Order: sequence, then C-alpha cells, then structure tokens
Amino acid sequence: MGIDGKSTRRQLMAGLAGLTAAAALPAAAQDKPADKVKVGVFPLSSSLPYFVALERGFFKEVNIDPETIKLMGGPANVAALITNQIEVSVVLVMLEGMNANVKKPGVATYISANSQTKTWQMEQFVVRTDFKAETIKDLKGAKLMTAPGPANFNTAKAVLAKNGLKDGDYSIDQLDMGQHINVMKAGTFDGGYTLEPQATIMRKMGIARTLEAGLISKYILGDEAANSYAAGCALSADFIAGRPDVAKRFATAWGKAIAYINTQPNEARKYLAKNTLTPDDVVDDVPMLGYAMVKDMSPKQMDEWQKLVDFGTEIGVVPEKIDIKKFVAAL
Repeated sequence: MGIDGKSTRRQLMAGLAGLTAAAALPAAAQDKPADKVKVGVFPLSSSLPYFVALERGFFKEVNIDPETIKLMGGPANVAALITNQIEVSVVLVMLEGMNANVKKPGVATYISANSQTKTWQMEQFVVRTDFKAETIKDLKGAKLMTAPGPANFNTAKAVLAKNGLKDGDYSIDQLDMGQHINVMKAGTFDGGYTLEPQATIMRKMGIARTLEAGLISKYILGDEAANSYAAGCALSADFIAGRPDVAKRFATAWGKAIAYINTQPNEARKYLAKNTLTPDDVVDDVPMLGYAMVKDMSPKQMDEWQKLVDFGTEIGVVPEKIDIKKFVAAL
C-alpha cells in the first residue's frame, strides 16, 4: 500500500518510550506558549470528554490549545489521521480505526475507549411510533436506515441476522446521522439502527421508540453485561512519536475529563448543549457511556475489546486479525 508499516511501528514505540520520561507538568508548561493540537471532532454525545476538557479548562491547565476540526463520521476521521490533517480523533469507531491500522500501523492509537451496554446506551434499533414491532424479529419487511460507515452497517446486519432476519427480509440504507430524525419524522423509513443523542431526541419528540439497546454486548459479545468498546479517543502514531510530551499532556487532560464525567454525570452532560445538535430540553435525558482510559483497564476489559475487534475481522471490516495491544497507549 506504499506505506512502510514496520518503520511506522518503530516510530510509535520510540515515541511511547519517550513518554515515560515526559511528565504532565502543568505548572512548568505555563511558562511557554500553548501547544497547538489538531483535533478531529465528530459532534456526537460520545465526544463529551472533549467538550468537558475544553470548557472546564483541562486542556488549558496542561498548556494545550486544541484546534477543533469538525469531521462527520469515522471514514472522514480515519482519512484525516492517515494524512496527518489531524493528530487526534476524539471519537473514532473502533473497527474503522483498526482497519486503518492495517493500512498504516499505529495511525489510530487509542488512549481511551467508550463502553456501550444496555445501561450505557449508544447503538439501538428504533421504529416509528406507529410501526407495529415489539422486537427486532418483527422488523421483517421493514424499510430500515443505519448509521453510516462499514462498521455500523455490518453490525446492524449482524444483529438482524442474530434475530433470524436475512438479506431480503428487509431493506437497509446508510444515512448520515444528521438526517436520522428528519426521515423518521417524515416516515421515510420504518425504523433503523441509530445512535445517541438521536434516539433520545426521537423519543422526546414522540416520533420513534426504542426496540432494544445494548445490541453489541448481547448479540455480538454474547453477554448483556459485557463492555462493547465500539469507539474511543485515538492519537496518531506520528503525533505520539513526534511530540511525546504534548501527547502525554493531552492524555492527562482527557483522563481528567473522563474522571469528571464518571463522578459527576449530571453536570457533565450539560456540555452537550451547544457543542452537539442535542436540544437543551433533551440534554438531561441523554445516556452516558462507560468511559475508561487504557491505563485503567483490566485484563477482562481488554479481552472484551479484543473480542469486538475479532468480530470486525469475521465480518470483513478489519481485513486481518490484529492484536489490539499493539494499538493502544497507556498514557
């Protein structure tokens, strides 16, 4: 593919090694101009740690001045990481990030991951309020939409298959997240595989209801309580290797934002207002995710993460089996 994967991996490992000597020193960092970091932002509810870190001054504390670059969807974030147009993707779909790592090893190096479960809701099947369906099995014959990207599309189809529905039993089209609410309101689709905060907004508007959430845990990992790490915050290998101290400080601010969300979720979710398309009267109802820094994750959590990526290989989204431990950084 015209890319020297071994060389890139060596650069990444060198950068990671340098991080052991690079401490997050907020006080010392204030003595010099703030470091610019180009950050790709997909304005979904799962990008919440970025908005918390930005608005509560956590980046400023570590002398980082992030440049927000809005990018809609995983493919746009992946392309920007590979071409060094961004150094960080605040929420990158896991299977698409790992697919990118096959093309350019380490380009999506995760420092945190977001768990999605029945409790920490993100992906879910919804239907119009007047559509007769009580379970996913009842979607036979339905006209469905899905969140865009190969990971979402193939996961939606896999969940439908687990419920006994095969190709031809339904139709399904990928649709930009920004259109999900309008098409459901217009009755263009009977239902679909959507994400938050769109699902909460639909319910609040009375135009759709959730059939089932926590789909990946139940149908892909085989355990409703399992953490499905379907997305996370990723740094590029070039960023880590080229500016290890800045990468470390970015991770410090990120970890502080996650700690704030996990301990004060009601206060944290208010930062969704104005930063995402979430209406003010819906913010308090949007579900939180199970945010975790890589450095704090247990072996069991890492195994659950690996299992999801292995599923990506099974469905062809990740072209070859990979060890996720090569593409995470405990910063």
